[in-house]
Amino acid sequence: MPDDDRVRCGWVDIGSQLYRDYHDQEWGRPVREPTALFERISLEAFQSGLSWLVILRKRENFRRAFADFDVEAIARFTDADVARLLDDAGIVRNRAKIEATIANARATIALGSTELVDLLWSFAPPARPRPADLSEIPAVTPESTAMARELKRRGFRFVGPTTAYALMQATGMVDDHVRACWVPPASV
Repeated sequence: MPDDDRVRCGWVDIGSQLYRDYHDQEWGRPVREPTALFERISLEAFQSGLSWLVILRKRENFRRAFADFDVEAIARFTDADVARLLDDAGIVRNRAKIEATIANARATIALGSTELVDLLWSFAPPARPRPADLSEIPAVTPESTAMARELKRRGFRFVGPTTAYALMQATGMVDDHVRACWVPPASV
C-alpha cells in the first residue's frame, strides 16, 4: 500500500511517484484534444516492447524532440531530423518508431476533413462495468482490431491491435480501472 492508503490498479508501480501520478491523473481520462491524442498514439508506438515507465520518464524529451507533437511540424521532418532523433539519447532511438511517428503525422494530415479525434473515438466500445481484477482486462478487442486495421489502411504505422487497445485505455475510450481502484469513473 502506498503512503496515501489509496487502492490502485495492480499494474501501477507504487514506488514511482511519476507512475502513480500518471495513473491517478491521466490514465483512463477521456482525451479529445487532437495534439494530445496524437502524442498518445505516438508514445504508445514507442512503448511497444518496453515498460511504460521508460516512456513516462522520457516524455518531456519526446515532446521537445517531436515539436510538442505538432502534427504539421512533424509531417515536415526530413532525413536530417531522423538522424537528429537517432542521436537523441533522451528518447527511444528506434528508427522504425521514429519514422512511424513522422508517417503518422502525414497520415493524420491526409485524413482531411476526418479529424483524428473523430476517427479514433468512432471505435470506442459501449461502456461496460469496470473489471474486478487485471485478469478480466483483454489485450485486444474487436474494436481495437478494427481501429488498427483502419489506421493501417489510412497509412498509419506501429498501430497493431494491442497498441490500439492500450491507446483506448490510456485515452479513456474504455475504463479499465479495476473496481476497487480509488480513481472515480470519468465522464465521456
